[in-house]
Amino acid sequence: MTNTAYESLGAAGPLAAHIHNYSVREPQQQMAAAVYDALQDTRTLIVEAGTGTGKTFAYLVPAILSGKKTIISTGTKTLQDQLFQRDLPLVQRALGLPLQTAMLKGRANYLCLHRLALAQQHAVTGTRRLHGHLQQIRAWAGRTVAGDIAEVDQVPEDSPVWPAVTSTIDNCVGPDCDEYQACYVVKARREAQHTDILVVNHHLLLADMLLRDTGFGELLPGAEVFIIDEAHQLPEIASVFLGSTLSYRQLNELIRDVEVEYVNAFGTKEQLGEATEQLRRAINDFRLTLDRGSDKQVWDKVVARQAVSTAFDSLCLALERFCDWAAELQSETEGLKHCFNRVSELLQRLQAMADHDHQQYVCWLETQPGTFVWHLTPVDIAEQFQEMVAQHHASWVFTSATLAVGDSFDHFVARLGIETEYRQRYTSPFSYEDHALLYLPAGLPDPDQPAYVRSVTEAALPVINACAGGVFFLFTSYRALNQAARLVEGNTEKAILIQGQAPRRILIEQFREAGDALLLATSSFWEGVDVRGKALSCVIIDKLPFASPSDPVLQARINRSRKEGGNPFMELQLPQAVIALKQGVGRLIRDVDDTGVMVLCDPRLTNKPYGRVFLRSLPPMRRTRDLEDVLEFVVESGIGTRNRLA
Repeated sequence: MTNTAYESLGAAGPLAAHIHNYSVREPQQQMAAAVYDALQDTRTLIVEAGTGTGKTFAYLVPAILSGKKTIISTGTKTLQDQLFQRDLPLVQRALGLPLQTAMLKGRANYLCLHRLALAQQHAVTGTRRLHGHLQQIRAWAGRTVAGDIAEVDQVPEDSPVWPAVTSTIDNCVGPDCDEYQACYVVKARREAQHTDILVVNHHLLLADMLLRDTGFGELLPGAEVFIIDEAHQLPEIASVFLGSTLSYRQLNELIRDVEVEYVNAFGTKEQLGEATEQLRRAINDFRLTLDRGSDKQVWDKVVARQAVSTAFDSLCLALERFCDWAAELQSETEGLKHCFNRVSELLQRLQAMADHDHQQYVCWLETQPGTFVWHLTPVDIAEQFQEMVAQHHASWVFTSATLAVGDSFDHFVARLGIETEYRQRYTSPFSYEDHALLYLPAGLPDPDQPAYVRSVTEAALPVINACAGGVFFLFTSYRALNQAARLVEGNTEKAILIQGQAPRRILIEQFREAGDALLLATSSFWEGVDVRGKALSCVIIDKLPFASPSDPVLQARINRSRKEGGNPFMELQLPQAVIALKQGVGRLIRDVDDTGVMVLCDPRLTNKPYGRVFLRSLPPMRRTRDLEDVLEFVVESGIGTRNRLA
């Protein structure tokens, strides 16, 4: 099989001539050929490309060679930056084809000049530190060209000042804004409309597909190719976008913005206090009736409590009165008119939470200390998503390292309603048989036993201490993580890093620099983390990552499956857990010379029939249940020593 894309990635191709120490990978060439054919024939292709396949080049080469207007969507802003700043320019230079490229982020990533002016006029920040942040942003605003807030290193990403000087779909004034012509979002979108290849992320792509962010021109109608990288994340993200949310933060930001716009219009706070304080009090009274911890519950069960029901009714009434008050002011300024529109929209959302269609949607409440979020989530998105795709006569490529369960794509296809016979799976070119050992510790209790975390930690410690390099100890819950953190303390010479001690990016930097640290983390470290070489020589996973059956959305989907005569465990719970486990296992071998030990502690892998489904979906590693085999492997492979046992 040969075509232009296949040959371009070969030993005699332009990539080999341009890149030092270029390595030809047959799976990469095969994937590139499949993508090229899909682009030429305007069809949909699903591709799983194992770690090391080089899927980014495998879709960039055919996309560039096709000459078609292409939108590439990634799972996170980090991957988006890597693709646009490193991979795309490299491939473009190698192929020598002139292209207009651009990267577009969501509006919250760009400075809003209108809101910056309001923040300065009305002193939305309180402390000296936050005032300093605002002054740094103001100074940067005078010299920035793109308005991308990532340019401001001095102000932390989580500073409360950023929401005050950036916009959301809710609070953007749109074309009526005095700063519309200078708006950085408008400029970025205009540039994006005239590019050959546009790099976005899934959130932005879905917002545009659903016309959730109108007023700046649509990005999608001119696109001939859509490439969805990290496509395994798309079903959950699409579920969020096809539903709606309403949060404690949104309600309070609305009040704050109304106050600012009111003072801006009238120069006084007269008549403002009573109107805003009644709503603010109702919001806080409702929050105080909720559980103080972190939880997710079906809304019908939460509102069945009398105190919650009473507080909810009071909140609805307060928001209705606030809406009536705002309606009387909307003609005064464009800012107040927009605030009235926001109040009306949030009131409609609040009413929808109470009146939702129980067959099609599940309404649930997520609580965390000091805050809450209502979610209205569709039970099934397949039909809606397929309708969105069908609106664009284009080639669609869905790719990830983890889409299949065994050799089947049925789960992924069913969730998104994708209709295509073109499905390809390319296994990793890395030699897992030679470079990795899968250790399944014997004698562990079932995961529901009280002693499970202690037993897992005791089984893990000899491996942790035998490995000279770094170790990821990954958990399915914070409770297990915190318990294990206490147990490893004092039982290893490794530096211990724990999720939550510092931002994720900082922890990964510290882990790489240490070279032999122990990092304890949960789900956010199971994917999107790339540590190569001996800095990571072992990954330990405490148990199979089954989603909690008490999760409101999963429970609704389980109930729906049962009503339709399906098997929810085999159709929903097992496939999702397999894909999640494949992501975690994928942290271990990130380069051709990497070597390491994969420790999966869950005894269900060997004592339950479905354990075989997990094992068949993993890369082909040598397997053992004997600790002695692990100790011999780390010595022979040069990643550890027997002398470091606990």
